[in-house]
Amino acid sequence: MPKQNWTRAEILDIYNKPLMDLMYEAASVHRKHHDPNTVQVSTLLSIKTGGCPEDCGYCPQAARYHTDIEGNDLMEVSHVKAQALRAKASGSSRLCMGAAWRNVKDGEDFEKVLDMVRTVNSLDMEVCCTLGMVTENQAKRLAEAGLYAYNHNLDSSEEYYKEVISTRGYQDRLDTIDNVRKTNVTVCSGGIIGMGERIEDRADMLVQLSNLNPQPESTPINALVPVEGTPLEDQQTVEIWEMVRMIATTRIVMPKTQVRLSAGRTQMSQEGQAMCFFVGANSIFAGDKLLTTPNPDVNEDMALFKALGLKPQKAFEKGDKPVSKPKAQTEHQPLGEKPKWSRPGHKIERNEAAKQKAKAAKL
Repeated sequence: MPKQNWTRAEILDIYNKPLMDLMYEAASVHRKHHDPNTVQVSTLLSIKTGGCPEDCGYCPQAARYHTDIEGNDLMEVSHVKAQALRAKASGSSRLCMGAAWRNVKDGEDFEKVLDMVRTVNSLDMEVCCTLGMVTENQAKRLAEAGLYAYNHNLDSSEEYYKEVISTRGYQDRLDTIDNVRKTNVTVCSGGIIGMGERIEDRADMLVQLSNLNPQPESTPINALVPVEGTPLEDQQTVEIWEMVRMIATTRIVMPKTQVRLSAGRTQMSQEGQAMCFFVGANSIFAGDKLLTTPNPDVNEDMALFKALGLKPQKAFEKGDKPVSKPKAQTEHQPLGEKPKWSRPGHKIERNEAAKQKAKAAKL
């Protein structure tokens, strides 16, 4: 079983190894637990864009910032099905549907999302959702609909989280993951590097993730994509060496997890991405956008796969296909819950400055 009592010091020792030694060790661990020539391909679809009430410093979908994002209401199920078929034809085995919500609320929109899950699952694709915080009952309803994975990123360490987000608490992230774990839905949870955090914060995030029991089935490692109008618009993009070290360290401390090379790939050379695959990345997001940020074209990815001798992973290769219960046969019904997710309420100076800048732009 994977080690689940990692400490910051142990993870820092791994992260700071001479790069060649780190790459060799990570590649060795990767080959022990995975086919090194197989990569799981997911497509991320924004089913509800913009207007989010949160103040995440990295996110262009936050309503309080002035970005070029065009918001839209929740997609129709037929549109999602068409996008899923397109993704499947291009080589994706998983569709991840993201809605710019703070948390799931029982009602018409959630019922529509459940229909989306049933529809995509019927296409023999893995279905993932990222919808914000969920209660135990809501997680069970998603499971009954046929959800394969739920994404809820920790984003950073608990300490640095307070420097990026003030509208929700870190414990809410952990509680949501715990609610998902009370079902048969797998957990997808990772974070972002390049937000101004220290190396110690990256290690602390991996301590949290690796010490979850069980460890997440998939972990996205994102490189910040600075977006004009957000509080983090002036952040320098991370160097490829930082990304390689983070991917390699994640692979060593979470040997069985699928490590996803996520946002920021447009800033990486093909050689840089190849190094990430070598040290343990075995999942990517395909398609021209990750919700709202740029991503390499799927044809570019397939050309890179061909050059490296990689092949896409088939759906449900790592787990059984969930059974979708028809709505009329579901055991768990809406409870009309109004959970009190936390609002820490502290002020983050750069977030406040970006909010005031947005207000001025609207005058």
